[in-house]
Amino acid sequence: MQSLSSALKNLLMDDPLRQTPPCLEIANRVEWLASDAPVPYPEAVAFMEQRASAIAFGGARECVWLLEHPALYTAGTSADPAELIASDRFPVFKTGRGGRFTYHGPGQRVAYVMLDLSRRGRDVRTFVRTLESWMIAALGRLDVNGERRDDQIGVFAGGAKIASIGVRVRHWVTMHGVSLNVAPDLEHFSGIIPCGLTSPVTSLAALGAETDMAVVDRVLRETFAENFGGETVSANGPSRAR
Repeated sequence: MQSLSSALKNLLMDDPLRQTPPCLEIANRVEWLASDAPVPYPEAVAFMEQRASAIAFGGARECVWLLEHPALYTAGTSADPAELIASDRFPVFKTGRGGRFTYHGPGQRVAYVMLDLSRRGRDVRTFVRTLESWMIAALGRLDVNGERRDDQIGVFAGGAKIASIGVRVRHWVTMHGVSLNVAPDLEHFSGIIPCGLTSPVTSLAALGAETDMAVVDRVLRETFAENFGGETVSANGPSRAR
């Protein structure tokens, strides 16, 4: 079982070149995007990388992007090939985020979080814990008791994992983020050993909680502001975003 300190190392921190944050009037305002149609994984990564670079060098606001992907597996930087059980089931993408194998697909809300840690204390551990606190707060609003585990990153409910976290930090700007199981086909997780864990996965649907994505999105936005501070502002983004 992976220790918390080891897991944090595996989140992947690129060599930070930027020493001081740019002075922008856009500080403390986080653009909020949400996509209606499933977004191909390469398209999402390309957008994140472009946006993170713009944030780092003063050309854009921080950003959160809510979306779903078509069914696929991603392999983080610590992925063990032995944990990919069904390699021909769904497309598999190697990705720059930390962590191991995970599943994304319809019914799962992915939140890609692009924040400037130069403005937020340059503390990756605190950032990850705040992501967990955000998910726990959102679950609480949906009448689900979410909890941490001392030896794992992510959020659990009823003894099973309901939200996964995997991030990358480049020039002190975060990429990737969290995935919340709203109503995915949980059988799709059987093609991998998710995050290297033998514990089960669960979802809001499996727990009998709210699964209306519009409601979940509203709760995520409200609790994000409560945990990370600042103001969220709706904005036009990628072609599939609203």
